[in-house]
Amino acid sequence: MSHHLISRRQMLAGTAAAGAVGLTGFPARADVNWKKYSGTTLEVILAKGPRGDNLQKYIKEFTELTGIKVESEQIPEQQQRQKCVIELSSGKPSFDVVHLSYHVQKRQFEKAGWLADMSGYLKDPSMTPLDLVESDFSAAGLQYARNDKGQMLSLPWSVDYFILYYNKELFQKKGVEVPKTLEEMAIAAEKLTDPKEGIYGFVGRGLRNANMAMWTNFYLNYGGEFLDAKGNILTDGPEAIEATKLYQRLLTKCAPPGVAGFNWMESMASFTQGRSAMWIDADGWAPPLEDPAASRVVGKVGYTLVPAGPKGKFSSTYGDGVGIAAASKNKEAAYLLCQWVVSRGQGARLLQAGGGVPFRNSIVDDAEVAKGVKTKEWLQSVVDSAKISKLGLPVIIPVAEFRDIVGAALTATLSGADPATELKKAHEQFRPILERSEKA
Repeated sequence: MSHHLISRRQMLAGTAAAGAVGLTGFPARADVNWKKYSGTTLEVILAKGPRGDNLQKYIKEFTELTGIKVESEQIPEQQQRQKCVIELSSGKPSFDVVHLSYHVQKRQFEKAGWLADMSGYLKDPSMTPLDLVESDFSAAGLQYARNDKGQMLSLPWSVDYFILYYNKELFQKKGVEVPKTLEEMAIAAEKLTDPKEGIYGFVGRGLRNANMAMWTNFYLNYGGEFLDAKGNILTDGPEAIEATKLYQRLLTKCAPPGVAGFNWMESMASFTQGRSAMWIDADGWAPPLEDPAASRVVGKVGYTLVPAGPKGKFSSTYGDGVGIAAASKNKEAAYLLCQWVVSRGQGARLLQAGGGVPFRNSIVDDAEVAKGVKTKEWLQSVVDSAKISKLGLPVIIPVAEFRDIVGAALTATLSGADPATELKKAHEQFRPILERSEKA
């Protein structure tokens, strides 16, 4: 293990050794009684991915520190979200701690009252280490975690900026330059596509609902805004149409067969096999791309910003948090786990593995942590994306319906449907849903 990484002894003892000052998960603080809830068992539901991997890999350290046993389950993203809603709606969820996707679940969870308020725990010196303060979370993280009353209903875990992954070897073979604009990207994708060789210039999410996360990068860079000043939805205007034409062009002319059914998993599979030259997705996928056991493109991957559009250069941004089910009977023990999940030690590990970007400024800005990041180009893409980040979905209650309806319109264009026609239909279908939700 690199001397820049957090050692197990440091994590457990809560001390800061020379060369790793400020990186430990828990600073020494006599007021916090870590063993207070020893013997408790917590159940955790996670969305499958690098964040869940990071938690499960090191969870024994938390158990040794606290005496709290943790049973966790990783479930594919879409299914995890559905399971959470079903169980929380029942009033008797099987889990104490929930991994939530802010961009999809924030308003829904707040309105339903499904999450416990952590505000009191954060201010309690017997529950919270010295370094864990609200001001250390980025503004976007706090915007996600707080409700309109200022209560902290979760702890911000990891922010996802969308970036461009590209295969350097394929680019060099064809003599293609890394694109700086969306139009250059489309031209490059066409040049790099060679179906006879099984090589495609671009891959990305074509699956309904999931595809919205990628499409919004195009929409924002064409000058799109989701809502007007009165809260009316804006997804059938010229910006949306042009963004969708680009989406249609890339995924029908330059993407692998079957892309209409691709989520991030299928897209990643194509890219890691060296079959696709470019892929736009969340920033947390460096670990599998650089894993020799899982990838054929180790050492060949380039990481850079999403190319600029005619009206701007933005990185579509999303975020994840960790919260406590309001129905949990183990809220205090669950809070100890939540704060460990977002601790400096765990956050440093996540960043150093290229598995995600913590919402905590003290981790991202720490030069010692940065030294332990293996993929410097990835880190630079993340730092630069933070400067051009913009929320990738409207913060509305029926965001799942929004993704379903507009996402279905996008998928339809992959079969040849007209973008303007499909977006107009989607707009008319979603508008009354949004209006009803705001009146409720």
